[in-house]
Amino acid sequence: MSGDGGQNTRRLECMHWPEAALALQRDGSTLVWPFGAFEQHGPQLPLLTDALFAERILDRVLQGLPEEMPVWALPIQSIGFSPEHRGFPGTLSLSAELLIRLVKEVGKQLADQGVRRLVLFNAHGGQIGLLQTAARELAVETPAMAVLPCFLWSGVSELHSLVPADELAHGLHAGLAETSLMLALEPSLVGEQRPLDGDHVSNKSAATPPEGWSLEGPAPLAWFAADLSRSGVVGDSRGADAKLGSQLETALVAHWRQLFTSLMTSGWPPRGDRRRI
Repeated sequence: MSGDGGQNTRRLECMHWPEAALALQRDGSTLVWPFGAFEQHGPQLPLLTDALFAERILDRVLQGLPEEMPVWALPIQSIGFSPEHRGFPGTLSLSAELLIRLVKEVGKQLADQGVRRLVLFNAHGGQIGLLQTAARELAVETPAMAVLPCFLWSGVSELHSLVPADELAHGLHAGLAETSLMLALEPSLVGEQRPLDGDHVSNKSAATPPEGWSLEGPAPLAWFAADLSRSGVVGDSRGADAKLGSQLETALVAHWRQLFTSLMTSGWPPRGDRRRI
């Protein structure tokens, strides 16, 4: 995780163990575990795209919270669950079973040390459901610790005014939003190509889902990028620019800072709840 001395105060790995012992025992102690992926993002974006987004946005969110709030970041989990991108060189994926086991093993150790909340801050759309499952399994075994799985791009209302509706609906991977955000955060990692790809919205395409179904949404399909795209892009990256990326960054940071403020000033999780015993 990149950062300066100010960011280090929010990073658990930069503490000495006596500091960590005191921090984790504080009332309302909260750890945020960023999750990314190590997978293709078209010919223009790096393999670490999701991991970089999770780290950078989380850094900015935590920097803006009052210093007295007991919340710290764990190191990024940069290899996730990415079987949908098999066939594109460089992609690495853990099994579902291994990722769930990882969350549970780390989570139980944190609960044993007094942590009250664990937030799984995920930037990879392909593991949303898996991390929700891992969170529920962990919560069963750690009734005193709340586990909150969340997705970077979910619930950010400003996206509807920044990204065209068609791209918001069909630009699932390495399209306008992701390419623009990377141009704002780390432009040196962005290649020159701006693909339009993803043959899944034409009525003549064999990759088009049946009526009422979609790649993501209320009735989603288990899709593979290679079935939809030669470049790995599923969307339209042609209009990407750093200005839009900066606007997206601002919207994401504001959204998650508000949610973390709400969480940190609440009494969640409830104590003595019989459903958690």
